[in-house]
Parts: sequence; C-alpha cells; structure tokens
Amino acid sequence: MDGIFDNLLLGFSVAFRPDVLIYAFLGCLVGTLVGMLPGIGPLAGISILLPVTFGLDATKAIVMLAGIYYGSQYGGSTTSILMRIPGEAASVMTCIDGYAMARKGRAGAALAIAAVGSFIAGTFGVIMLTLVAPPLANFALRFGPPEYTALLVLGLVFLAYMSTTSLARTMIMACSGLLLGCIGIDVMSGHFRYAFDIKELGDGIGLVPVAVGLFGLGEILSTPSRTVTGKVVPPRFSELMPSRQEWRQSAMPVARGSVLGFMVGIVPGSAHIIASFLSYAVEKRVSKTPEEFGKGAVAGVAGPESANNAASTGAFVPMLALGLPTGPVTAVLMAALLIHGVPPGPQLVTDHPQVFWGFVASMYVGNLMLLALNLPLVGLFVRVLQIPYAYLYPLIIMFCIVGVYLVNNSIVDVWIMLIMGVVGYTLRKFDFDPAPLVLGLVIAPTFELSLRQSLVMSSGNWTIFFSRPIAAVLFAICGLLLVLSALSWLRQKDWRAKLAEAEAGEK
Repeated sequence: MDGIFDNLLLGFSVAFRPDVLIYAFLGCLVGTLVGMLPGIGPLAGISILLPVTFGLDATKAIVMLAGIYYGSQYGGSTTSILMRIPGEAASVMTCIDGYAMARKGRAGAALAIAAVGSFIAGTFGVIMLTLVAPPLANFALRFGPPEYTALLVLGLVFLAYMSTTSLARTMIMACSGLLLGCIGIDVMSGHFRYAFDIKELGDGIGLVPVAVGLFGLGEILSTPSRTVTGKVVPPRFSELMPSRQEWRQSAMPVARGSVLGFMVGIVPGSAHIIASFLSYAVEKRVSKTPEEFGKGAVAGVAGPESANNAASTGAFVPMLALGLPTGPVTAVLMAALLIHGVPPGPQLVTDHPQVFWGFVASMYVGNLMLLALNLPLVGLFVRVLQIPYAYLYPLIIMFCIVGVYLVNNSIVDVWIMLIMGVVGYTLRKFDFDPAPLVLGLVIAPTFELSLRQSLVMSSGNWTIFFSRPIAAVLFAICGLLLVLSALSWLRQKDWRAKLAEAEAGEK
C-alpha cells in the first residue's frame, strides 16, 4: 500500500503541472462537446484530434485523448435528457427516463444526478484502476510470445462475441485489420510486402489516416442521411439541485452501476454501451416500483450514467497492464502511446512510471473538472447544439484533411483517409462494424511478431500453444466463446441482437 501511495504522489506531481492540467482540461471540454453532438461520438472525436497530439509528449497526449473519452460519457447525457437524442451510444438508456424527468420540470435534477453519478463512478473506476492494474502488470511479466499470441486471439474473439453484429462479420473486420497491418517492411526478413511499390507504405498503413477516415470522415458521411430531430427542454436552474428523496433514490443505483460498470469495462467489447444497458435492466429488476421506469424514474438515469462512466475507466486496465485494447477507443489510445514511443503492457508501470501514474492521477483531476464543467455550463453547451450541421461538418472535414496531412506531410495519407472514409460509410450501410478493423490493425505488429517468435521457439510446432498452461487456458476460453456464439446463432436472436435494435433507435 505504501508503494501505491508513493506512486500516486509521483502521479499527482505530474498531473498538477500547469501544462498537463491545461491538456486535461482541453480533453474534458472537447469530450463533453463531442459527447453532446449527435453523430460524432468519442471514437470519431479522438481519431480526428489524434494528429494534434503529435507535437506533445506521451503524458500530455494520453491525458488529453483519455479526457475526450471519459468526458464524452458526461456530455452524452445532456442531449439525452434535454432533447431525447443520445449524443453518444452509451446514453441511449438515459433518454428514456432522463427526458421523462425533463418533461416533468426536473431537467436540472436529472442533469445533476447524471453529473454526480458520473463523477462518483468515474472516481471509483480510477481507484480500482490504481489497485488492479499494477498487480495485473506484474503477473503479465510471466508471459512469453505464446501467451501473448493467445491473449491477443482471446481479445479478438471476445470482442467478436460481445459485438452487436454477428460473429462472422466482426471476425471478417478484425482479420481485414490484421491483413492491413501486414503491409510494409517485414521486420524479421526485411522484405517489402504488399505495398504496390508505393514507398510511403514502407512503414505500413498508418493508424491515423485509417482511424480518421473510418470514424471521422465515415461518420460525417453517414450522419446527413439520418434525421436528427428533438425539442430542447431547457433546464430550470432554480431546480438544479435534486430533492432529498431524489438523492436517496439515486444512491444505490449509482453504487451498483459503478461496480457493475467497472467489471464490464475490463471485458473486451463496447463495454460502456453494454454496461449502461445491463445497469438499466438491473435497476428495473430490483426496483420496488418497476412501473415508474420509462416515466421519469431517478434510478433509470443514475444507474446507466454511472455504469458507462465506470466502464470507460475499467477499459484502461487491460490496455495499460496487458497491452490489450478492449475496443476501438482503447485501440486508438494504445496506438497514440505507441506513436510516442511508450508501449503499453507489463513494462509500462516499471519503465514509464511518470506516464502511467501521471495518467492515473490526471483522471482523478479530470473527473473533478467534468463535475465543475457539466453543471454550471450546461446552458452554454446547449447552445452548441444550435450550430447548423451545414457549417459544422465542412469544418470537421477540413480539419481531418489538414490534420492527417501534417502527421507525415504525405498526400498518400490523405488518400488513405479519403478511401477509408468511403469504406467506413459503405460498411455502415451494410451493417458492418468498422471498429474491429482498427483493433486488428493496432495489434497486427504485436500479434505477428509473437506468433512468429512462438513458432521459432518450437521449430514450427504449433503444439507450443497448448503445452504451456497459460496459453492453453486462454485458447480454451476462445473455444468456449466460439461454442457459445454458435449456440446463440442457432437461437437466432440473443441479447446482442436486442442490444443492436436498441442502439438503432438513435440512428
């Protein structure tokens, strides 16, 4: 415990530096706005702003980008409560009872409960991250190439199992990302692979143009085809503070949502989305008045909002401790660290303590910033929603093009972004989730290197993956998930299909 305390002191000494505080604040502010704007979302926001961080050190970059991620969980509740439009997918469930509370004249109370619940859950998540990540990283030091190969395969299979699309479609996207990751110079042989004599592809296809294209440009192209309407129910600031009864009604849902969200967040998949749906179902099940849900139940706001914020923090545990991104957002954040020469994984805590503990401490500070931002400035944020998309989207597209070009001063990267934008738009039209593609692209170098090192160790004998206990257990879990997925497919419609239907309600 003394070691953790000393490390936290180191972290806060980094987090309270004026330059780090500025970038933490910018991340939280941008994240709030990104979460509010329908059709953008944290993934697109982080992808678009990733080029901005290239002139920063690793600590400032990850602090700002992570602030956008967990800040968006706060911002998404604002449009959900005031307009019945989820600014972010995880806020779908908040629309139901949040908007009902607003129509009853309790918009201010709903916003306050959402903000305070998010703060408590986010803080709980950071505390658990502080306690769980270092021991997990120490355990992962036992991993060799076969164990890492098995772990990465498990991550992909788990992501496919938890995806709202079919297992086959998710695996197609993930394998496509792995194949894209093979483009460029082979690190073991030095051969120039699959680059079509384009010298700019010698280092492979960059994550930045792919991510910006798929999620930034692709999302912008898709959004105009969706009709976004909603009547704003302005908050009554005179009633911003919830009543004592509303505080009492929200206490246990916040506690349950915090624990549930963090546990779900560690699991690969769209954790913050799944956590909010599960929390809503749990609160409705344990409520003494389930008939109130859908009519302005306080628990229907407090539980899901707490769960999605705790889940967003929990998702950092496997990324930081194991180098395993649990979803597209953490994949992009992991890529940001790699770009800055700081590889996530077991060595992060020991080799880069200032980055790790500075990041953890900044999340404590960031949650305080978000609490201060989301209540007093809610009126200002609502005005952002009045900006016509006809002005907003061209500016975003221009920012995407300029940002991608400035990374390497390469027009090839711009073309890759434009192609990926069209690909992202097409994939959405055919109900393919592009997120696993990015995940596959991020882990491709590590996966290929671990796989080939494992086969070198065994002289090409594949049984090495089943003769080592940890690797064998991980592959056994993969097999179990594939069997469960097959059984779900045979039943035609499982919980993932229902989740997909619910998410479609925001489109």
